[in-house]
Amino acid sequence: MAERSKTLLWLGIGAVALAVLLIPRLMPAGEEEVADPAAEAATLTVEVKQMQPGPMVERLATTGTLQADEQVQIRSEIAGVVEAIRFDEGVRVEKGRLLVQLDDEQLEAERDRARFRVDLARQREIRQQDLLAQGLISQDDYDTALSQLNVLEAELRLAEAQLGKTRISAPFDGLIGFRFISVGAAITPQTPIATLQRVDPIKVQFAVPERYASEVRVGETVHFRVKGSEEHHEGLIYAIEPTVDQETRSLRARARSANPDGSLLPGSFADVELTIREIPDALTVPAIAVIPELGGKKVFVVEDGQAVPRFVETGIRTDTEVQIVRGLEPDERVIVSGVQQLVPGAPVVERAAESAQEVAP
Repeated sequence: MAERSKTLLWLGIGAVALAVLLIPRLMPAGEEEVADPAAEAATLTVEVKQMQPGPMVERLATTGTLQADEQVQIRSEIAGVVEAIRFDEGVRVEKGRLLVQLDDEQLEAERDRARFRVDLARQREIRQQDLLAQGLISQDDYDTALSQLNVLEAELRLAEAQLGKTRISAPFDGLIGFRFISVGAAITPQTPIATLQRVDPIKVQFAVPERYASEVRVGETVHFRVKGSEEHHEGLIYAIEPTVDQETRSLRARARSANPDGSLLPGSFADVELTIREIPDALTVPAIAVIPELGGKKVFVVEDGQAVPRFVETGIRTDTEVQIVRGLEPDERVIVSGVQQLVPGAPVVERAAESAQEVAP
């Protein structure tokens, strides 16, 4: 049995040796060695951008709400019964136009009574002044008559003021909305009559993140558009809230915009864009050219026909471009297409990129 095992062992060793000798002879010529993939890497045609300083604008996109330039809810200062309504709903009214007339019969009577009492007190004051000059009455008697006249004149002015409040007029030019009263209704100072709004110009209120608070200034231009419209509008910032909201960590600002046709309506939602800063000589690359890595960011430049990685520090960015703060110099050629396929040292053929918007990965 042991002799048989030794025989099988020697037969196996012989078979292995024979295979080692015969296989190289059976392989086709040229397949003895495996080629290095890196040595046969294909040359890539890439688009490049030559670095040149140019202007770059950082813009902030935020949201806002349109507000009337002036808005007030028309109410009566006194209680009374509506005698007449002098306006139509949804029309433009001028400052001082009579809107509502309250019943004033009782107040007119009170005013007339006050006038009669003033006339009588004035005549008495004149007589008392003559008697004082003749020495027939004391100074105290005259002062009493004069004081009574002054009190009655004040009561007359009060009666006239109350009578004037029965005429409710527009405090400024604007558009008046729906009315909430009817003729014959008894109203009080708590009863809403209608809403009056001035919408030309119109305000847009928006929020700015706290980190940009120092970049927003009165007098700067903002651009905005409302939902459902592609028309762009401009406005000027006229006021900035001096306090950062603790809940949203944002700063509120307001701008005014012309609205002569009234197409911009208070309460509308607005997409707002404003310029944060402008850099006149920024080095920029298309955003697709920047490759994020664990230790930072890099781009590929062309040197001697090869793709060479370069670590960079970026600054501001737009939807399509990124500012390069450090790592690149003017006139260097940055690869802006096919960057995900590049490896250091890969041979490339250059082709100028027409624009950042046309660059594709």
